[in-house]
Amino acid sequence: MKLYSYFRSSASYRVRIALNLKQLPYDYVPVHLVRDGGEHLKSEYRAVNPEAIVPTLVDDENHTIHQSLAIIEYLEETQPEPPLLPKTAADRAYVRSLALQIACEIHPVNNLRVLKYLKRTVGVDDEVKDAWYRHWIETGFETLEQRLANDPRTGKLSFGDTPTIADLCLVPQVFNANRFKIDTTRYATIQRINDYALTLDAFARAEPGAQPDAE
Repeated sequence: MKLYSYFRSSASYRVRIALNLKQLPYDYVPVHLVRDGGEHLKSEYRAVNPEAIVPTLVDDENHTIHQSLAIIEYLEETQPEPPLLPKTAADRAYVRSLALQIACEIHPVNNLRVLKYLKRTVGVDDEVKDAWYRHWIETGFETLEQRLANDPRTGKLSFGDTPTIADLCLVPQVFNANRFKIDTTRYATIQRINDYALTLDAFARAEPGAQPDAE
């Protein structure tokens, strides 16, 4: 397997955790999103992923898969152990809803290309851009915290005590929040889950600072 990744990309971070949990070896191919105007925008990478985003997973050169959650679902179907989704349909839907709240409601409005558009096209300064970033994480974390704190299925992690796709999305988003100096201790359940997850080897090895392209 080959993973095109950027160390600070939270979407890539999710996939790295999944690969580690399933103990799948892979070749790490760095794609720098800032250097030289963004290596993801070059023709070489667009030939791999026309969307010009990371991550991209190539499995045995035969299957090229885009979008982090699609990649994780692919890994879940092709390498089912250990499972990253619960046994029942209702619980799987719940876990997916937690993951999608982060991946579809919080993360996209703070993606790098959105921030670049705000600054370069709309013309906002760094202070306004950073306030935008913090607003959407804080808004999302408020409701996510309520869901996790009030649901009896929450354990050491988002669902019980073993990792699910919800945790694969939560931990990178907490990393993003910390980068922008958001006080995540206000979200006690989210913080507790994140702290426990990072004691697990699969999560620790996937951290941005542990990647070969880390700066």
